[in-house]
Amino acid sequence: MQFGGPADHYDRFMGRYTPTLAVALTDAAGVTADMHVVDVGCGPGGLAAELAARVGAENVAAIDPAAQFADACRGRIPGADVREGVAEDLPWADATFDVALSSLVIGFMRDADRGVSEMARVTRPGGTVAACMWDIAGGGMTMLHYFWEAVREVDPGAEGERRMAGTQEGDIADRLERAGLQDVAAGVLTAFARYADFEDFWAPLTFGVGPAGQHLQSLSGDQQSAVRDALRAKLPSGPFTLEARAWYARGTVRSR
Repeated sequence: MQFGGPADHYDRFMGRYTPTLAVALTDAAGVTADMHVVDVGCGPGGLAAELAARVGAENVAAIDPAAQFADACRGRIPGADVREGVAEDLPWADATFDVALSSLVIGFMRDADRGVSEMARVTRPGGTVAACMWDIAGGGMTMLHYFWEAVREVDPGAEGERRMAGTQEGDIADRLERAGLQDVAAGVLTAFARYADFEDFWAPLTFGVGPAGQHLQSLSGDQQSAVRDALRAKLPSGPFTLEARAWYARGTVRSR
């Protein structure tokens, strides 16, 4: 799935979770100074910015299928190698990077197994491949859990995001093992986002970003109002913070 809309819409919708999630994934992947790293599905550059802070922009590569996101990432990280393209066909040579990471992207790949295999291909033997995706199936991503819960009060047949790759415990680890990675380890990452009030929560949902925003736009005006009312009943009127849980896994590239 390729995201449409401007980068600032994504930032207000999902990007507000990136600062804490990026730190958690980068720590879990063991990224340290002077490593050469790639962010697969970089979006507007939240994770790539954290990587650049640790290893230097000249050691960061990033790629995203959405041109506006790749442009935003370039603007945020001058000196990084940012390209437009897809995870299933990465434009770098074999064994280019020490670490390949992907945050909240595996569920949107056309072929998640091929995307993971490509991440392994461009990572050197002994290097690390790591990925994370929100816990949708278990309800651990609170914002999306509340949203889809409210949607199903209005539209009981809504599928939501539960069947997307990586959204169930163990799915990412299984894909890394199928790609031939060794010493695969899995766990949980925790992030959070702060909201000024309910309107700060609701407005980004109306931008049409991702499956949630697109589903909301597909509803009638009356249905959207009903979803809004259902959400308002679940959330405070003043400032609040929501936690979000993501499944992650990391593995080591075998010697060739």
